[in-house]
Amino acid sequence: MSFVAGAAAANVDLLYENMPKIPDVGEEVYTDRFSLQLGGGLPATLINLGRLGVPARIATELGGDLFSGFARDAFAAAGVSPLNLYAGDRIPVNITSAILLESDRSFVSYGKGEMDTDARAQEAFYRMATGAKLCLMTAGGFLDVYRTLKKEGTTLVLDMGWDDALSYETCGELLDLADYYTPNRKEALKLTGCSTPEAAAQALTAHFRRVIVKVDKDGCLGVDEDGAFFCESVADFRHVDSTGAGDAFLAGFCYGLYHDFPFRDCIRFGNITGGKAVTAVGALTAFVTEPELLALKAKYYG
Repeated sequence: MSFVAGAAAANVDLLYENMPKIPDVGEEVYTDRFSLQLGGGLPATLINLGRLGVPARIATELGGDLFSGFARDAFAAAGVSPLNLYAGDRIPVNITSAILLESDRSFVSYGKGEMDTDARAQEAFYRMATGAKLCLMTAGGFLDVYRTLKKEGTTLVLDMGWDDALSYETCGELLDLADYYTPNRKEALKLTGCSTPEAAAQALTAHFRRVIVKVDKDGCLGVDEDGAFFCESVADFRHVDSTGAGDAFLAGFCYGLYHDFPFRDCIRFGNITGGKAVTAVGALTAFVTEPELLALKAKYYG
């Protein structure tokens, strides 16, 4: 069991920074700051893991277009092995144009959001993920694959993201399968119906032996065999853009799981990788290498 696996659509972001305004209909507005980046989600987590030296594989949809080529190059640069599940002639990746103002932002997106999860895709993803030490789960349609991998000994880590319909009734099968679930404050409150993140963390102990609730810039709540605890964020990281913070946290957390660190250290790693990610614009601009991660952990957490 020597790698981390996951399946998700790739996202490409066109970032127009420092925009003076959102253009009106028929109007053109220029900026001198632009970047093309791979966007957030599970692919970003796997790229961050690859940057930390963890072997990672992704099942995704890539075409012959320049945006798919950009995604391929981003995976290759991080050492992430992509398995292509797409055989059509359109652009299969999601593309978002983000207009970033000083205090707000606006988005225009192309794509279908999630990948197709037909029987062919299920079988291909399963073959790729067999033998993984960890598999990252999403709310997509690979439930049967996750179930089989768990029976074979793979640890399942779930990060669903926000959904207006988030509840035990709608997501119960995923939650029952997962070994770890990494909600933020808003998601934990929605799922549990609790009024505080502390109460939500306690409620989640009915479903998970070890509990995580991310509480934004403050850090992370946890519950383990020794009880509830709080892991503060790294105060020295200066916030610029929250895009990709959760994906980066998940990468640090999974780095710890992959290397069999204690649960609380896994959360500390997540705080470092998530905190570093918010210091620059974009989901994957700011990151730490493995030596930097270990040094920062020793500096701030001992």
